[in-house]
Amino acid sequence: MEFPVNRFWLPTAVALIVAGLSYGVFEATRPSPVPDGFLYGNGHVEGTEVRVSSEVPGRVVEHRLEEGNQVLRGDTVVVIESQSSIDLLQAAQAELTALQQSRGSLESQRELWEHHAETAARQRARVRDLRASALASDSDVDQAENALEEARQQARALKAQSAALQEQIAAAKARVGLAETRLSNHDIEAPADGTVLIRAIEVGEVVQPGAPLALIVDLDRLELKVYVPERYIGKIRLGNPARIAVNAFPDRFFDAQVSRVDDYAQFTPRDIHVPEERTRMVYGVTLALEDSGGRLKPGMPADAWIRWDDAKSWASCCPAP
Repeated sequence: MEFPVNRFWLPTAVALIVAGLSYGVFEATRPSPVPDGFLYGNGHVEGTEVRVSSEVPGRVVEHRLEEGNQVLRGDTVVVIESQSSIDLLQAAQAELTALQQSRGSLESQRELWEHHAETAARQRARVRDLRASALASDSDVDQAENALEEARQQARALKAQSAALQEQIAAAKARVGLAETRLSNHDIEAPADGTVLIRAIEVGEVVQPGAPLALIVDLDRLELKVYVPERYIGKIRLGNPARIAVNAFPDRFFDAQVSRVDDYAQFTPRDIHVPEERTRMVYGVTLALEDSGGRLKPGMPADAWIRWDDAKSWASCCPAP
């Protein structure tokens, strides 16, 4: 005798199996609770990035940028072809020299005419005395007056021309200074100590002002910003020790300490995981990483544990939730 088979039995069995597997996966991957005395957070390693750029256009004739190498502030890292700036500087210097020479000539002429004016003034005084004694005519007096006035007018005109040239000289000096600065900008220096992460140019390439040539990061001053639920922020203090773990070095921790706590709460960033999924408001906590020997790089995802209770041992710290 055959018993009828319920056609709904198979889907029900499949659903039960799927539910069981899902629960098993959930149990296997469910975050482990963070031990008392610790707080967990995660984020990405950050560093102060400094972009090297040129203030002048030109062709790269030399660079000393090798990715991974360290540079010091003030080191010449890129040299831009400078012939055009040399030409501009020489032209500005030639213009300045010509103006200074012209002003020197005018000053000599002005001094000469001022001397003529002094002589003419003495001559006029003598002629007036002679006229009073009837030894000179009115025509002689007029001639002396005219000579004095002419000398004074020439001196005034030359003085005005000299003042105008002095203004042109000041402008020419400014142009020389700008040309000198432009020429010095062809030797591009490292703006800060750090490690070259990215080199964006090669010898022979033409660069434009402001275009990035390289990216430098100080790997000895890295930070990690994590987010702590609002209910726990009162436990955090500046200087609290922390430990950092990254996938690239699974067998070791990196030491850090709390260096800054945000003054305001915010909604949990989308790319940040916190143990309490229902947590909405969090505070940013910045961890200053201690010497990592150059192993850590900006952008690395990292897990962090902050120890807020000094009585607790690091040995009780657990893997990332």
